[in-house]
Amino acid sequence: MRPVRTAFAGALLGTLALAGCGQTGTPTPTPAASVPAAASSAGFPVTIEAGNGQVTLAKKPERIVSLSATHTETLFAIGAGPQVVAVDDQSNYPPEAPKTDLSGFKPNVEAIVAQKPDLVIISNDIDQIVAELGKVNVPVLLEPAATKIDEAYEEIAEIGAATGNKAKADEVVSGMRTAMDKLAAEAPKDKKLTYYHELDQTPFAATSQTFIGQVYALFGLTNIADKAPDQAGGYPKLSAEFVAQADPDLIFLADVKCCQQSKETLAERPGWQNLSAIKNDQVIQLDDDLASRWGPRVVDLAEDIGAAVAEAGAKS
Repeated sequence: MRPVRTAFAGALLGTLALAGCGQTGTPTPTPAASVPAAASSAGFPVTIEAGNGQVTLAKKPERIVSLSATHTETLFAIGAGPQVVAVDDQSNYPPEAPKTDLSGFKPNVEAIVAQKPDLVIISNDIDQIVAELGKVNVPVLLEPAATKIDEAYEEIAEIGAATGNKAKADEVVSGMRTAMDKLAAEAPKDKKLTYYHELDQTPFAATSQTFIGQVYALFGLTNIADKAPDQAGGYPKLSAEFVAQADPDLIFLADVKCCQQSKETLAERPGWQNLSAIKNDQVIQLDDDLASRWGPRVVDLAEDIGAAVAEAGAKS
């Protein structure tokens, strides 16, 4: 049984960075209903080694419910969009995803079952939803928040196998690996730049041991949160004085949509107005959604980080 991975920012900080804006979605393939029965069942039965143990699917699922914004993005990216009948209230990408009032944070068994799913995909086993849905014979695939980039790739591949879209999922993963490797290779690692990634204005940060921290590590950046006295499982609560003393070269804000943070709001914090990142205009406003999800669009997040690192490197 694969160990259940610990959810990162979303689980630790509750509902941080949940709101977001949709963008243009990926083209969807021919609806499954138009595919011959023999073709749609190819590769089944299949057994997936998921976070909730071995999950066996006898046939290709045609009524999928996603209770994870990350996994909704993955489903549409790998061509499983036509199989998705409902997604949770936080799934805001792609725009065509069938958003409902279902909640991944307060799952309601009756409401989920009402969608007549033949597969439910989740990232948290809140209120023992796996067991509760098991009582009514609804298959559940638990794919917890990735703690490593390779785990994100693994989950995409598993969701592809579980939904009958393995070839497309493998293609997506291959493209992600190539793009991430290219971005990392192009980063000016000799500049020895430091950074601070803010989850909220408390301020909570993320260390290099977290999923987001490993994305930053690709660019040769040094994380000031790694020296926090209390690592708090990778998400330490820093003091304003700690950040001011560390004086990072770059500040990345993942609390823009949720909390309206910006270079201007940071400058108003006690002792922060003279931080190098603020004076040198190196405060980067990230998309909260990209910064809190671990699906295919992590490449978009890496591109934003890479652009900021390149600009800072040119100035240093």
